[in-house]
Amino acid sequence: MSLRYPHLFSPLKINSIMVSNRIIANPMSQIYEDKALGRPGVVIAGSVITQPGKSSWASPDEPYAFSKYQVEKTRQRVLRAHQGGAKASIEIGHAGQYARVAPGDYALGPVSFVREDGVEVRAMDEAMMDEAVNWYVQTAKDAQSIGFDMIFMHFGHGWLATEFLSPLFNKRTDEYGGSVENRMKFPLRILREVRKAVGPYFPIEMRVSANEWMPGGIEFEDVLTFVKAAQKYIDVVQVSCGLDIEHEANVYMATTNFSEHMPNVKYAKKIKENVDILVSVVGAIMNPDEAEKIIADGCADLVALGRPLAADPNWPIKALEGRPEDIVPCIRCLQCYHISTNRRNVGCSVNPRFANEDWVPRVLPKAETKKKILVIGAGPAGCKAALTAYERGHEVILLEQRDHIGGAIHYVAMERFKIDIKAYLEYLKAQIAKSTIDLRLNTTATPEMVKEIRPDAVIVAVGASPATPPIKGIDGKHVINFYAAIEQEEQIGQNVVIIGGGTIGAEIGLELSLLKKKNVTIVEMASELAAQGNMLYKIALRHKMEQAKTLHVMMETGCQEITEEGVRVKTKDGEEVFLPADTVIISTGVRANKAVAESFYGIVPQTYMIGDCEKPRKIQEATLEGYTVASTL
Repeated sequence: MSLRYPHLFSPLKINSIMVSNRIIANPMSQIYEDKALGRPGVVIAGSVITQPGKSSWASPDEPYAFSKYQVEKTRQRVLRAHQGGAKASIEIGHAGQYARVAPGDYALGPVSFVREDGVEVRAMDEAMMDEAVNWYVQTAKDAQSIGFDMIFMHFGHGWLATEFLSPLFNKRTDEYGGSVENRMKFPLRILREVRKAVGPYFPIEMRVSANEWMPGGIEFEDVLTFVKAAQKYIDVVQVSCGLDIEHEANVYMATTNFSEHMPNVKYAKKIKENVDILVSVVGAIMNPDEAEKIIADGCADLVALGRPLAADPNWPIKALEGRPEDIVPCIRCLQCYHISTNRRNVGCSVNPRFANEDWVPRVLPKAETKKKILVIGAGPAGCKAALTAYERGHEVILLEQRDHIGGAIHYVAMERFKIDIKAYLEYLKAQIAKSTIDLRLNTTATPEMVKEIRPDAVIVAVGASPATPPIKGIDGKHVINFYAAIEQEEQIGQNVVIIGGGTIGAEIGLELSLLKKKNVTIVEMASELAAQGNMLYKIALRHKMEQAKTLHVMMETGCQEITEEGVRVKTKDGEEVFLPADTVIISTGVRANKAVAESFYGIVPQTYMIGDCEKPRKIQEATLEGYTVASTL
């Protein structure tokens, strides 16, 4: 078999076990069966705690996974991970000072303090350290005895081991603080005792944060020193970055669209040059071409995938078969991350099944009766509906009034910080091209046309249009909407005022200032920029905006009038300010094309509105609606 990605799919010996490829399915939740069936080399089957009542980042009541009434369920993790031929690993962690503890109880850490939530954190003494080490040892032995092929020691992202390693957390003045040699004593003790317990031939992987992205965080040279000392006890080091609970650094652990692809490879390469063990790397490795190059160039021995496998669990299979265009790309929206969404609306923007595994089937069944399905509008909702109906075996006609598919994401994909959206748009184009969907571009649907087509069902996905607020002078020649600003960037003048600081307005302003060096002022009536974005998106946006020296933001400020020379605004204090502008960009949101959508009702009994024409929102909702409506026809 001729492989398109020969390095990615070359076998590898990890201590005593052989893996068939270089892909590690990293843990994101306790649901990993889809990833296992996608055939990576290793599946990390969720996480387990080490010290009941003291180590959980989820709940003080989280049970020990190997206790009498949990062990059978934990054994099932091994079996499920093995389904696709992968080796089964398990993440072993201790939340340290961040642990969820019972009321009145205390958490453990390198130093004593009281957390913001009122929980006491006690500096660990020798007895506490011994107890924690014993729990690590017991957990590792139990994982080995129950059938896991290897273990994954989480020593990154701000958890217990990191708290001792990093001067950000470790302010001790005894033998466990100060120099890196002191700070790594306790983490090395854990590794040494675990290795003794499981023997020399049981594979151990350890994760580290190469850069914590926080002032006062651990220096990379100290991380390298620690890994060099730890290599005698482990077989693989996984290179990550950032912190978990510290949200300012979380956006470098789970990167957004404002970060480069493969940000941790430079650290992995340096570590690999200095150690004699295997190196794996995680972080925005988005496609097989990137993964192949990492291994081919000798930067790492394995690639670890988290969110890319949430977007498409069959990523490894499709790469193995040389079908990268069929991989559903992650768009790095972070909707899949509970911290980002505050546990509200957790899901994947491009994979309806993620977080909905209990009711969205892995394989969509064929329809018992073939129908003619008409989809009006080829934005993300319409495309997903059309592809889902096609997958069900229906005859599908997809009408689009423009000369391209994509709807709003056609424009968004042109932005510099939206390369992942562009990849998703290309994916949709490729899937429609491969299908028998009857795509009719430059076709404006009418009720009369629908009657002539005589479909069994109509799915209306006509989207939304840019909102035009009642501002004096808005019809000026130098005033454009955000679509025009994206599509005709070369016509934008040097001095720019953007009316509206939602996600689109904010990103247009960022790009024009940071990359085009234009003088940009964003005028926003609300008290928050990019209010539609999730928490981590907003943090990452702010970090990027801080780099744009010619970008200015005026919050709680209303636009009073647009003139040929600029924009007159009023601040929350009632002060009137005039902003000179060569170009004024209107980015005050969109309005659903409800009237158009509703005009298609009454022709056939089965008529549905999906996506932005129902209510403007995220790609996640559009994709899910397109899927769910079409999957039941």
